[in-house]
Amino acid sequence: MMHRIAIFTLLLPFITIEPAVAGFDEGLDAYRSGDYAAALIELQPLADQGHPAAQAVLGEMYLNGRGTQQDELQALAWYRKAAEQGLAIAQNSLGVLYQDGRGGVPQDDQQAVAWYRKAAQQGYERAQDNLGNMYLNGHGVPQDDRQAAEWYRKAAEQGYAPAQHDLATLYLNGRGVPQDDGQSVVWYRKAAEQGYEPAQHNLGFSYFNGRGVPQDDQQAVEWYRKAAAQGFAASQNNLGVMYQGGRGGLPQDDKLAAMWYRKAAEQGIADAQTNLGNLYLSGRGVPRDDVLAYLLFNLAALSGDKTAASNRANIAQSLSPKQIEKANELTKMWKPGTPLPTTSETTSK
Repeated sequence: MMHRIAIFTLLLPFITIEPAVAGFDEGLDAYRSGDYAAALIELQPLADQGHPAAQAVLGEMYLNGRGTQQDELQALAWYRKAAEQGLAIAQNSLGVLYQDGRGGVPQDDQQAVAWYRKAAQQGYERAQDNLGNMYLNGHGVPQDDRQAAEWYRKAAEQGYAPAQHDLATLYLNGRGVPQDDGQSVVWYRKAAEQGYEPAQHNLGFSYFNGRGVPQDDQQAVEWYRKAAAQGFAASQNNLGVMYQGGRGGLPQDDKLAAMWYRKAAEQGIADAQTNLGNLYLSGRGVPRDDVLAYLLFNLAALSGDKTAASNRANIAQSLSPKQIEKANELTKMWKPGTPLPTTSETTSK
């Protein structure tokens, strides 16, 4: 559960309450089509004249360097102008900048909460979700699960998928609401059907474990696959597990298991690194490579995976100092989000 800045492809909720102003629709259309230079030409004069929606879009353009040089100070200034006129989407964005300490302001959760609350009280669902996050984590306000649930629900009932997911997780864990696996599944499903990958993963996990629904490996695979296809690392790992075990109507296939483990491992998922390491150690789905197995166990152990640490200690007994040195060298070179090696240069003592 994390805060989220406004996405200006979703401007319609406040545009509909703005009086028609010549040039704004043209500027917004240019922005949406990616013609940021044209958008700036149309929107800058309107922002200078005090048009709050134009000011908010201009803030986003400066924040992300779209059509102009990236300038967080300018972004903050334009967001503030729009926020002080009561524009909810700008109030939420200003709250994000305070929470992150960006735009030349010091990190200040209390200011973030103040701006989130202004937007949330106007019914802006992203701000309601962000305010729920602040209550859940006790940032800028006393920690309060019930308040978190209340704000998540307001956003969830408007169809905002991240809030539906967050509310589902509270039901799953009995925080701020009675523990209720059935309600958890209801809200996960609402978010999952909108394509929200964390909810797709958790709905798959619910089917896998029979929580709130009958246990069903095929349904678990279906939802894991949806999230995995969007790059959600935990689902990629779990889909690998299903292929390795031949579960959920899938054929037993170590090569496909290795493929999915690799996708997740390259995103830094320790379980996937351990699982892929075991395949390299046994030569299942991939050529046997003890150095790569040691590398993968190394990476997972650095994330606190005790099983990986134990596996690493065991395999070290059969490796030469040169092989261990090579594995440690590869460990230092690798960065999350980059491809993992598919073979090592030193495979024999």
